[in-house]
Amino acid sequence: MSRVDRAARRAALSGSGPTRGETAHEARFPGARGAFSLLGEVLYVGILVAVVSIPVVTLPAALAAGVRHLRRYLKADDSGLTWFWRDVRAGLVGGIGIGAASLVLALVLVLDIDLAGTGVLPGGPVVAAIGWAGLAALALVLFTAAGRWTPGGGWLGALREVPGAVRQDPAGAAYLVATAVFAGVVTWQLLPLAIPALGCVALAIVAVPERPRRGHDVDA
Repeated sequence: MSRVDRAARRAALSGSGPTRGETAHEARFPGARGAFSLLGEVLYVGILVAVVSIPVVTLPAALAAGVRHLRRYLKADDSGLTWFWRDVRAGLVGGIGIGAASLVLALVLVLDIDLAGTGVLPGGPVVAAIGWAGLAALALVLFTAAGRWTPGGGWLGALREVPGAVRQDPAGAAYLVATAVFAGVVTWQLLPLAIPALGCVALAIVAVPERPRRGHDVDA
C-alpha cells in the first residue's frame, strides 16, 4: 500500500477526510456531486434526445450526442448546449441511414411478432421468440454504437467496435438489453415517459462500461 493510500485510509477511519471510495468517485466523475443534480441532468438529456428524435431516423445521432453530453457533465467538462448540437450535426452524417435501416428492421420484426400472435404463421411461438431476440439485438447494437461513436471515428468505426465490446463485457450487454426493455415498457405504458426513459438509456450507456468489474482496474 502506497503512502498516499495509507494516508487516505487513516483519514477515512478518523473521519477527518473523505472515504477512499469517495475519493476515487470524485476523481473519475467530479461532475456527479449530487444525486438530484444528476437526476436533473438525466431528465434534461432525455428532453434533448427526444426532441432530436422526433423524425425517428435521427435517434442514433440524438442518442450519441446525449451520451457524449452526459460524459462531459460527469467529468465536469464543458457540457454546454453548443457541444451537444455540434455532436448532433456530426452524428447525422451516416446516422440517418442507420436510423432508417433500424426503423425498417424494427417494423419487420414487430410485424412478425404480431402475425405470430394471430396464429397465421406456422411455428408462431418460434417466430415470436426470434422477433423479440432480433429487437433485443437491434437495441444492443444501437446502444453500443451510440456509446462508441465519436465525430472523428464516425458510425462505421463505432459499428466495427460493437462485436468486440459485447465479447469483452457480456454482462454489460445484458444490462443494456434490460435498459432497452425498461424503456420500451414504460413508453408503452405512458408515452410521455419516453423522455425520462431516453435519459436513463443515455445514462446506462455511459455508466455500464464504467462500472467496477472483476479483473479490471476501477481507477483506470
